[in-house]
Amino acid sequence: MAEYNTVRTVGGVRSTAQIDEGLRAHMNKVYGTMSVGMVITALAAWAISGLAVTTDPATAAAQIGNGEYLTSFGVTLYTSPLKWVVMFLPLIMVFGFGALINRLSAASAQLYFYAFAAAMGLSISSIFLIYTGFSIVQMFLITAVAFAGLSLWGYTTKKDISGWGSFLIMGVIGLLVASIVNIFLQSPAVMFAISGIGVLIFAGLTAYDTQKIKNIYIEHAATGDAEWLGKSAIMGALNLYLDFINMFMFLLQLFGDRR
Repeated sequence: MAEYNTVRTVGGVRSTAQIDEGLRAHMNKVYGTMSVGMVITALAAWAISGLAVTTDPATAAAQIGNGEYLTSFGVTLYTSPLKWVVMFLPLIMVFGFGALINRLSAASAQLYFYAFAAAMGLSISSIFLIYTGFSIVQMFLITAVAFAGLSLWGYTTKKDISGWGSFLIMGVIGLLVASIVNIFLQSPAVMFAISGIGVLIFAGLTAYDTQKIKNIYIEHAATGDAEWLGKSAIMGALNLYLDFINMFMFLLQLFGDRR
């Protein structure tokens, strides 16, 4: 797994076996932190949607069909100007994380990531109003299988895919701009194209980010800076979390069964 036979440290030489052991622990922390974030997002989305929807007409504020109604909380969350804050809050927090990471401790960075995961749950909670529960679970499982395969390939491949980075990031920026424009256009054809391209871009990013996380650890393992490596693991978890959640949302838009 290591890219070279030995790594020099202040105290001497670290063997390949030591680097490999540290790398496994580092990747376990990345995937573990990401998994906790996914659980927080799922629970937050489910809980928020439960507060936003009711089947009791007596407590309803607006009907959404099939005997279901929005509560006053749901109306405020999904139909008032607050919906724009909810929609863009995760994006703002991502940029904030990048700006603050050097000033945060590893523990604070982890708490920030979990807060971001909860905000993402709030932002995507409307999927429970739009898609069937079976479809959401089905697309989640498909995403999980695809993510695992792509991440494993990115971790084990001997091919250097660092050159994908610029192309993929440009693709993400293009998707973001197109998505914002389509909020006003409301074009199904544009949304279909965005979703299809989005799946491909975040599939590529899953493999790219996994290899990048691995290589960053190997390059900095000699420093012995546990605090820096801890924050690096959290940033890696954030990147893979975003790859997963975006791939899931685009697949849901493409193949999800609407209510």
